[in-house]
Amino acid sequence: MPLGLRVKKKNKSKEASSKLVESDEIDNRASGSAGKVTSSANGAAGLPPPPVSLRPKLVFHTQLAHGSPTGRIEGFTNVKELYSKIAEAFLITPEEILFCTLNTHKIDMDKLLGGQIGLEDFIFAHVKGTKKEVEILKSEDALGLTITDNGAGIAFIKRIKDDSTIDKVKVINVGDHIEAINGKNIVGSRHYEVAKMLKELEKGQTFTLKLIEPLKAFEMIEPRARGGKTEGKISTGRETLRLRSKGPATVEELPSAFEEKAIKKVDDLLESYMGIRDVELAATMVEAGRDKKNPDEFAVALDETLGDFSFPDEFVFDVWGAIGDAKQGRV
Repeated sequence: MPLGLRVKKKNKSKEASSKLVESDEIDNRASGSAGKVTSSANGAAGLPPPPVSLRPKLVFHTQLAHGSPTGRIEGFTNVKELYSKIAEAFLITPEEILFCTLNTHKIDMDKLLGGQIGLEDFIFAHVKGTKKEVEILKSEDALGLTITDNGAGIAFIKRIKDDSTIDKVKVINVGDHIEAINGKNIVGSRHYEVAKMLKELEKGQTFTLKLIEPLKAFEMIEPRARGGKTEGKISTGRETLRLRSKGPATVEELPSAFEEKAIKKVDDLLESYMGIRDVELAATMVEAGRDKKNPDEFAVALDETLGDFSFPDEFVFDVWGAIGDAKQGRV
């Protein structure tokens, strides 16, 4: 993707046992100029999944966040397959899962499962709970939302900015899945598409959101969370399982200090430009720019790595600068 050019969207081609064990106790500034962006490792697009024989033989423990026996899952290589394994373990459908958190049953946006899972991590699946419909007056250009998605067609609220339009609507909470905007079903839309729809709503007009909140156990009900301002480390172990949309999942070392700093900066830029947060997309961009010597090389690498993406040139330059700052140890 040489700077100034846009790539054309490419055509995309689209187990082991799961069982229950004894109970032991997861500013919207998007605009049309943001172009197209999609998740790297979270989606299931790309090459067909590799044969079972080539997948990591790793077993993870899981529970439903609102309470359940413990399940064991293995043999997955991307998020959609992971959700299918969890659904199979608990006799639910994958579509019921909104998102997963690592090592906590709480709705903690710093603990969201992204494209990497520590080998010792415990997976909590948050499933659909109460539906609600809310009318909102768009009194400001920005609603004060940051949107993310689960990599399998579910977009949800990751952050609510203090004193924003949405912050004043107390029935809307971090973790709520946005099911429809003004009656239009958006299930299957990516986070950047949802952010763009909300940005394009006319100021001064009232609009309607259909939301689904995560199911909570009684002891989990508490004042609404706003979402953290910083991303937590991806795992507690020294190695992680890296989920990929193309090719098999791989076991890798935790990101270095440079990589963690760069990933955080790039994720902040995604939020600033597009109103989304996507740690795995940020990690993929940092990886693509690790050994590049100039912005043009970096742009070409992005095109090769993320062929169906299109970013504005200003964003590419800022990401390149953020990676360079991290390499030099500048905050």
